[in-house]
Amino acid sequence: MLRIGTVASGAVLVLACTHRSVVPLTPRAPVPVAVQQAVLDSVRRVLDAAVTNGAFPGAYAVIGTREGIIAEYGAGRLDSADASRPSAQTVWDMASLTKVVGTTSAMLQLVASGAVQLDAPVTKYLPEWNVPGAERVTVRHVMTHSAGLPAWRALYKETDTPVEALRQVLATPLDTVPGVRFVYSDLGFILMGALVERVTGMTLAQYDAQRVFGPAGMTETRYVPPDSWRARIAPTEQDPWRQRRLRGEVHDENAARLGGVSGHAGLFSTARDMARFARLYLNHGTLDGVRVFDSATVAAFTRVQDTIVSRRALGWETPTGRNSAGGRLSAAAFGHTGFTGTSVWMDPERNLFVVLLTNRVNPTRQNLKIGGVRTALADAVVGALPRSTAPRR
Repeated sequence: MLRIGTVASGAVLVLACTHRSVVPLTPRAPVPVAVQQAVLDSVRRVLDAAVTNGAFPGAYAVIGTREGIIAEYGAGRLDSADASRPSAQTVWDMASLTKVVGTTSAMLQLVASGAVQLDAPVTKYLPEWNVPGAERVTVRHVMTHSAGLPAWRALYKETDTPVEALRQVLATPLDTVPGVRFVYSDLGFILMGALVERVTGMTLAQYDAQRVFGPAGMTETRYVPPDSWRARIAPTEQDPWRQRRLRGEVHDENAARLGGVSGHAGLFSTARDMARFARLYLNHGTLDGVRVFDSATVAAFTRVQDTIVSRRALGWETPTGRNSAGGRLSAAAFGHTGFTGTSVWMDPERNLFVVLLTNRVNPTRQNLKIGGVRTALADAVVGALPRSTAPRR
């Protein structure tokens, strides 16, 4: 059952009326009420249809600008055994959004400070990575998935401890020479997480909490969530490896073997925090008067690096016409997806962000309908915005 709530700005929001009250996200974007309603209607149509079609049990979407929220909507339920409707406070397994929210954010700061150089070899920071050809792989290569590393290996089956798992990554040979081929590689971002830890002397979880999430006011984003969060965490898969339904444990098996903290997966977060994160990037690294990222480095990290190899930025994807950006975001947009059903896209030209959080792997990862939902949502949102509210500067 739904109720229509009116927020202080006059914007009409559809809010869940379930076991607890739902508080709309703030601040609101300075967008006419009619536009907010049009965007909300477009989001509701896409998500409700996706739930009916079985794309996921539940989802929460937040649409906004650098100034604030345009619309938000929760659809479906958390799980077949939990009828709670997703809210802005629901905690989601972010999966590969960890690569950009956690690892890329840390790398952006380290590059801006001069602690890491993008065109330095990774071995400068991780000399124990000494497989043949590693000395030719730069940080930029790894951040753009062109290092020559394979995409993945079953660390969780090959090893028993986090130390052994990282050792196995460091021993993995290159598939190709660096800089000639794009291969989306979890292994590369595991290396980047290790690099952050080596350079800073902190764990990745400590660094992100102290230098990224804390300053950004992202109080509900962390690795290895506490038991006190469990009731509001969206369950993921009935996991064939661990032989149980996962709720509050990282879905990615390799991240689990690495102790739940890794450069490629492990983060949990909420729609509230992801909206803050998107606004932070759209505001060139500053939010609520606090500078978290250097503005020029944000611009550098979100630009395409080498069109000969791919359309990747540093850590980030950019629109290709075939990925989750859909067909209507500008060429300046950047974003990423997560295996569990999460995604975020930001478009600085349109002053727009689209966050979609789902548990599409519940109850099984074999459900592959999320791709069409992501593109439909991005296209529907842009289609609902008059050109005057989405300027191309």
